[in-house]
Amino acid sequence: MSILIWILFGAIVGWISSMFMNTDANQGAIGNIIMGIVGSVVAGFLMPFFGMSGVTGFNFYSIIVAVVGAMVVIFIARIIRK
Repeated sequence: MSILIWILFGAIVGWISSMFMNTDANQGAIGNIIMGIVGSVVAGFLMPFFGMSGVTGFNFYSIIVAVVGAMVVIFIARIIRK
């Protein structure tokens, strides 16, 4: 994927995951993009351990996988901050 697609994908994924984790007011747009991209990378690393493919492109499956990865990143960030 090109860098612009990664930014758009990260923004969508970060926003969705921050809504689930109730951190939308704290992160802002740049935080959502960063969490979405990092979450995509984390999901791409974790999903093969469960026998599934990671992020495969700009599609619904990849968004779901990346949201789960971003939620893991947000959860770990909460633990580190406390």
